[in-house]
Amino acid sequence: MRIGHAGQRQQVHLVTQARRPMSEDIRYRQNRYLLMMGIRLVCFIAALLMFVNHLGWLAGIPAVGAIIIPYIAVVFANGGREPDNVRGFMEYRTNLPARRESSGSSEEGNESSGQQ
Repeated sequence: MRIGHAGQRQQVHLVTQARRPMSEDIRYRQNRYLLMMGIRLVCFIAALLMFVNHLGWLAGIPAVGAIIIPYIAVVFANGGREPDNVRGFMEYRTNLPARRESSGSSEEGNESSGQQ
């Protein structure tokens, strides 16, 4: 007894080419975004403390970091799925037996007649 539709082929994926689940990918991007926002918060607090302590232009260094980091974090968070396969696309090739070559006697006969 057959289960399924005749003529409908299922797409088969190789285990080495399986992508990370979407939920895992989203969790990874959310964690990276939150980490970068945490670094931004530290930069903002450092800039504020440096400004209050009259350190002048040195307060601008973490302030610039606090301004630039959100843009970078959003670009990374919305960048899409990361490629998992570092070797590139691997085409599936069936393992067929090698084709036998015909005997070389006919080729040798052509070569000998060409040399005369």
